[in-house]
Amino acid sequence: MDKSAAMAASAHPVDAASVDVVKPKPPGFAVIPGAGDLRVRRAEKKAFSVGVIGYGYWGPNIVRNFQLQDQSEVAVVCDRRPEALAKVARNYPNVEITTDINEVLKSPNVDVVAVVTPVWTHFELAKAALENGKHVFVEKPFTATAEQAEQLIELAERRNLKIMVDHTFLFTGAVRKMKHLIDAGELGELFYYDSTRVNLGLFQHDVNVVWDLAPHDLSIMDYLLPGSPQAIVATGQKHVNGVEDIAFLTVYYPNKLIAHINVNWLSPVKVRTTMVGGGKKMLMWNDLESDEKIKVYDRGVQMNAQTREGVYDLLVSYRSGDMWAPQIESTEALKLELGYFTQCIMDNKQPINDGQAGLRIVKMLQATDESLRHHGDQIRL
Repeated sequence: MDKSAAMAASAHPVDAASVDVVKPKPPGFAVIPGAGDLRVRRAEKKAFSVGVIGYGYWGPNIVRNFQLQDQSEVAVVCDRRPEALAKVARNYPNVEITTDINEVLKSPNVDVVAVVTPVWTHFELAKAALENGKHVFVEKPFTATAEQAEQLIELAERRNLKIMVDHTFLFTGAVRKMKHLIDAGELGELFYYDSTRVNLGLFQHDVNVVWDLAPHDLSIMDYLLPGSPQAIVATGQKHVNGVEDIAFLTVYYPNKLIAHINVNWLSPVKVRTTMVGGGKKMLMWNDLESDEKIKVYDRGVQMNAQTREGVYDLLVSYRSGDMWAPQIESTEALKLELGYFTQCIMDNKQPINDGQAGLRIVKMLQATDESLRHHGDQIRL
């Protein structure tokens, strides 16, 4: 299941009137000499204290991986559902639990806020966290509109705070290997990116299938492909619950590079395959494979022109060489991502999946919605 497919199950914000802190606050914090305003737990000496808002499908993974980091620990988890907080209490007895978001957003004992809630809540929660001096980790998609994303980026820059958007696939061994192969020129000039990301459900009511599934591929494309996308064409249809449950996206890049994405909640089977084709080699990535997730094919087409007795011939030759499967790193992507985030904060560096990256994806999502409304019109980016 894609993590965003169950975002609707995560926490929704509540106002301060519904305070229900059911565990004591964590122990006090001390300031590290020379470390600015970073606080550490006196006993455990962690650099960052994290507050997590939302403990639905993806929230437990966020909590677990922040707890595993050498530089961070989770101080408080907020969710409005008692059954979710009961799970936190069982699994992490030293972590505070609350139904009041202000116990996270305004706590002096929290350095980083992780927003793991539906997209329509992201802007207000992230904005409040930044206004209270917290670094922010935000579930994808970053925001519901490009304007909201731009406001958060400006606020973070003004407050000298970091934003990371949870584009987890960028930290998988498969995508990192693809990045290495492309940057090393193994595939040659890129011709196309073709992805199928389909399954049966889970149906969302606040977003369509594009906002649910396509951010994965759009963020991967933003990371892998050269140049900036120039235009998007999208077609789709609504069958079940009033939002598009099947859609086809075509994204045009400079130099005749083209990308195609098929997203679908109505597929009888789950498929996660991507092909990237170049002038030298081509690769296929099957994310559902346990072994040999990536296969690189030394195959291609070459056009040869020759003149014969005044006749111009265009000859096609096919190259069909070896296939090889490179070794893929198996470290959990989210563990790498959160470790990278804390390091970026400590080194004052911008993450590759920062607010600007999140903004680029939101702009493509909005362009896709506009094209869908106009039955496949090309929308310039």
